[in-house]
Amino acid sequence: MGPPLATGAAVAAAGRQVVCLQADGSAMYTFQALWTQAREGLDVTTIVLSNRSYAILNLELHRVGADAGGPRARRLLDLTDPELDFCDLARGMGVPARRVENAEDLTDALAQSYATPGPALIEVPL
Repeated sequence: MGPPLATGAAVAAAGRQVVCLQADGSAMYTFQALWTQAREGLDVTTIVLSNRSYAILNLELHRVGADAGGPRARRLLDLTDPELDFCDLARGMGVPARRVENAEDLTDALAQSYATPGPALIEVPL
């Protein structure tokens, strides 16, 4: 629910920069909020923390003692077939995007997003 909440925060606090920290699996539920951010020119920087898994679902299954057993079951919670490209998805909705590989690049990408009006997305592989 991060991208829609960030969109609402940017509407409510026009003129202030909003930062959205979002995991990749849960981002897939509400990613269309980026289109609204682009359409409305909202100052939201979305940082997608990308571990290529629905990690929260793995955790919840473990908590109830229903760990995914075989490869077919584990595949249901994996985000690698096909590979998701969050930068391409964001650009397709009108949001500039960049993938970073280290802390220095993340710092540069954040500075650039803050200096540029409108939304941005930064993908951080984990």
